[in-house]
Amino acid sequence: MREAIRLIKRLIGGALMVLIVATFTFFLVRLMPGNPVQAAYNTLITRGMTPVQAANEVRVMYGFMPHESLWAQYVHYLNQLIHFNLGQSISYEGVSVLHIVLSAAPWTITLVLSGVVASFLLGVTAGVVAAMKRSSGMGSVLTVSGSLLHGIPQFVMALLLAFVFTTLWPIFPFGAPYGGALTPGFNLPFIGSLAFHAVLPVVAYALSSYGGWLLTMKSSVVSVMGDDFVLAAELRGLKPSIRFGYIARNAILPLFTIFALSLGFMFGGSVFIENIFDYNGLGNLLLTSINNRDYPLMTGAFLLITIAVILSNIVADFLYTAVDPRIRRP
Repeated sequence: MREAIRLIKRLIGGALMVLIVATFTFFLVRLMPGNPVQAAYNTLITRGMTPVQAANEVRVMYGFMPHESLWAQYVHYLNQLIHFNLGQSISYEGVSVLHIVLSAAPWTITLVLSGVVASFLLGVTAGVVAAMKRSSGMGSVLTVSGSLLHGIPQFVMALLLAFVFTTLWPIFPFGAPYGGALTPGFNLPFIGSLAFHAVLPVVAYALSSYGGWLLTMKSSVVSVMGDDFVLAAELRGLKPSIRFGYIARNAILPLFTIFALSLGFMFGGSVFIENIFDYNGLGNLLLTSINNRDYPLMTGAFLLITIAVILSNIVADFLYTAVDPRIRRP
């Protein structure tokens, strides 16, 4: 019962946060330089439409009249949100924003989720080894490699991998998420082509994230190794393997929250990697909407990211409580 009440409070707080972010995003994108609504209105006038016809056409495109006040547009926007309507995209000529976002989401989820999980598993494992053997050559090599990879921007990593493995050594394909001659569907050739084309973007994302997980896990392990319970375990003569289990389980706890939040932020996509490898994911979609000043698509994409991060934060909170009984509320 107590956990249910806590969940309800978190969901209410999350809903309020979504409203705040949606409001902030609404005004932010409309205060950006350039006014596509007025530009569209002027273009229609030059094509021979009357002011009334042009205004009605803009209303169909954007959902409001070109000369409506910002507050009137905001009220219309809130009314749409209440009815779970994100509006229609300008860049995609009236296609529902919700449909566009849901179509792009699987590409981002496949790409970024694979990279996040791979980098987390490799980084955590390497971080534990680097901490336990920090006085040896292996520990130094792992730490240096983590620091170097952590400092390389994603777009540099993606371009480097693309140059080496598609131009210098043409092992992997480049420029499309699957083979052009294949028909998308749940069949073995298409799935195999998807996996083969995804190798480089997933590796690029994993390598650019691996260093952060390694350094964070190493720092956490070193911190836990100085705790009293580790010293007590050594004095009691527990085997190193048992002590290692104690240390690793306690050291990984803070990373659960970061991992859950990473899953939420993945809905923002990886703009550079998706753009370089021509993935029609959410990151590429967001970049397109910004370049085209597509108000409905921009606000819809930002709203999806906000909801995903808030939900992942709630999941992380309850997950951390489940794996660490010490922080449960009385």
